[in-house]
Amino acid sequence: MLHNDHNHLETDQSLCPFKMLTGFPCPGCGITKSLVYLYEGDLAKSFYYHLFGPFVFLFCFAVIGILSAEIITKKEYFNSIFYSKKLAYTLGFVLIMYHLARLIYFIKENSMEDILRQSIWK
Repeated sequence: MLHNDHNHLETDQSLCPFKMLTGFPCPGCGITKSLVYLYEGDLAKSFYYHLFGPFVFLFCFAVIGILSAEIITKKEYFNSIFYSKKLAYTLGFVLIMYHLARLIYFIKENSMEDILRQSIWK
């Protein structure tokens, strides 16, 4: 298996506009790193960078499969689930709670000087 050295992912400046302005991570910060490490086979690092990274990957494959089946069979299978307000609100709530937990951890682990250093206001 080809293993690339991704140490720069851990040290380079984030390209997230929210993080660049505030120094704090946005709810989606870490998804790309999570997907890169998932691709490399490092599931622990993938979950470390963003809990939902592996789930985003699985969700994309599931949606491609379902939509392909719908096109081939000309039937709708999961419209009630995909367009469910209850599911959307639940997933939104879970993401907000996860992000708040990440922010609390981030603030505990970084000084205000470190947070400013991660922004454009260095």
